[in-house]
Amino acid sequence: MAVTRSAATYAASSARVRIGQVEMDRLTLPQALDAIELLVDAGAGGSVFTPNVDHLVLAEDDPEFRQAYAQASIVLVDGTPVLWASRLLGDALPEKVSGADLVEPLLRRAAARGWRTYLLGGQPGAAREAMERLATTGPVPPVVGIDDGRVALDETPEQQAVVARVAAARPQLLLVATGAPKQERWILRHRAALGPAVAAGIGAGLDFLAGQKRRAPAWMSRAGLEWAYRLSQEPGRLWRRYLLNDPRFLAILWREWRRRRTDHPGRVS
Repeated sequence: MAVTRSAATYAASSARVRIGQVEMDRLTLPQALDAIELLVDAGAGGSVFTPNVDHLVLAEDDPEFRQAYAQASIVLVDGTPVLWASRLLGDALPEKVSGADLVEPLLRRAAARGWRTYLLGGQPGAAREAMERLATTGPVPPVVGIDDGRVALDETPEQQAVVARVAAARPQLLLVATGAPKQERWILRHRAALGPAVAAGIGAGLDFLAGQKRRAPAWMSRAGLEWAYRLSQEPGRLWRRYLLNDPRFLAILWREWRRRRTDHPGRVS
């Protein structure tokens, strides 16, 4: 289902910022929340993604992942290195807005507006614990469904039932916390079944909110070292991503810099 770009970019520049195969919106966190609200109010669905270095590398070789980003309604820069890259290219994005940064203020906005909210993914029990923690400090949105634990891309009866439950609940906001590239592919594949839901990929956002995983200290995030903290927490799972795959981002950045010099001589110093 197509979503008009005007709702998503009312506060943004007319052009997205492209790095490699991914284009990102020029939105701050408050602007992003307002843009998501416009999408929810429009009732036509949509998707919200937050690319980091790993996403930009994945998009080089994964056509389905690339398609998910091409059809996204709102794309927010996640990761200080990508933010720095936009500045280096002379096309600066305003600020970093990761899925983990987005999840709590988005849930607060959903509570204030009364949006029917569905929580999908995260570690077992994380979604419920996240909402319980949120309730201790303020209002929470009406949660019309929770499916935590294993969410897969296969078309088994079990996974088809997950899609059916989400569709039957008719949420206005769907938070998908299964990590990239699964959450982006899942949203793309099931877009037609999700109806009016605005689906946001939030990675480990529910696990962080529940306290089941720890985020990198703020100083490490500001220094572009969030990846190093995550690697120290889960070396067995993440070493290949961060040490073998993600250095390809430098080649993507070099290619983008050369393309801009060719297309717009004098714009990139």
